[in-house]
Amino acid sequence: MPLSRLDQRHAVTASFLGWTLDAFDFFVLVFLVDTLAAQFQVTKGAIVWTMTATLAMRPLGAIVFGLLADRYGRRKPLMANVVFFSLVELLCGFAPNYTVFLILRTLYGIGMGGEWGVGASLAMESAPAKWRGILSGIVQSGYSIGYLLAAVAARFVLPTWGWRAMFWVGGAPALLAFYIRFRVRESEAWKAHRAPTTRAIVRTAGGHWKIFLYLVLLMTLMMFLSHGTQDLYPDFLKSARGVNPQVVAYLVILFNVGAVLGAVLFGHLSETVGRRRSMILALLLALVMIPAWTFGGSLLALAIGAFVMQAGVQGAWGIIPAHLNELSPDAVRGLMPGLAYQLGILIAAPVNNVVYALRKPLGYAWALAGFEVANIALLMTVVALGSERKGKSFAHQDSSELRM
Repeated sequence: MPLSRLDQRHAVTASFLGWTLDAFDFFVLVFLVDTLAAQFQVTKGAIVWTMTATLAMRPLGAIVFGLLADRYGRRKPLMANVVFFSLVELLCGFAPNYTVFLILRTLYGIGMGGEWGVGASLAMESAPAKWRGILSGIVQSGYSIGYLLAAVAARFVLPTWGWRAMFWVGGAPALLAFYIRFRVRESEAWKAHRAPTTRAIVRTAGGHWKIFLYLVLLMTLMMFLSHGTQDLYPDFLKSARGVNPQVVAYLVILFNVGAVLGAVLFGHLSETVGRRRSMILALLLALVMIPAWTFGGSLLALAIGAFVMQAGVQGAWGIIPAHLNELSPDAVRGLMPGLAYQLGILIAAPVNNVVYALRKPLGYAWALAGFEVANIALLMTVVALGSERKGKSFAHQDSSELRM
């Protein structure tokens, strides 16, 4: 029986909330680099390394939860994933030393890696094809809203209750599992194309290795774009521009508002002008704002630069859930988009360490700006040379897939 509009709304909401809360749990650390370095008596670089460890473990989560999603459905793996990453985040607030904290952040990476692929496939398979672009933007904007909520927590929770409470708040997403259990219906597209065995899933994915490699390359450059412009930016504002930490929190809130607007607007635009053209337009917007983003001569200039910059960055990202799911074979839609996404982050995992190291010979501003100018130019080329399947039906099997 086809999903009703209410069922579709619940599926998209579950995916959006899962990604929002997952992103929140990751980004709380961005605001605690100095605090945790002092708490655990390690260098700031050691705390930055825990971010790298989280990012590096995400492909494992994509494999585990993606295989489960293609074999057993989207709902139950999504519930298990949400509970897992929420409990690990909660335990981070009890870490007695750096070693335990590093282990927990590494385990958290498994949960973070599993959420996107399962949630995105559930949302895109449940959404009407004509609304896929804008709903893609809404789902992906959960990443920016999670960052925004982390900034709010840094402004109000951290000064009052301390750093441990930041992670304790991150345990609350486990409650989302109840919503998924009682409100979200299983994907009809998954039921129609369900693989008989795990081996069949792996075989199907292997038969489409060319498009998979392209998606990995695309996601690697997209990860350079997002993490290269977001993760260290609060530290840049404080360290290089002398901005008050409380003001930094407000700036992060501001530029994430821009990110949400960009994701939704460019996602909607992609239904009219296509996925690739919309991504290139968003990337051009980000490119032209780099001077204001890093070299702005005043706080106002930096704020405007960051706002518009992230509108472009997340504008390109807002198209990704729809684009990747449309390019992926039906039987492996839970595995392939999420695994490509997370392998991209594995390759891009050292980005924070690279940019942080470049600040010494180049200066913090030039390290951020130079890296992203080169990355955006390459990314636009890869997007332009790729393909797209906007509006692909998820209900009917593609003839090219039947030949595999």
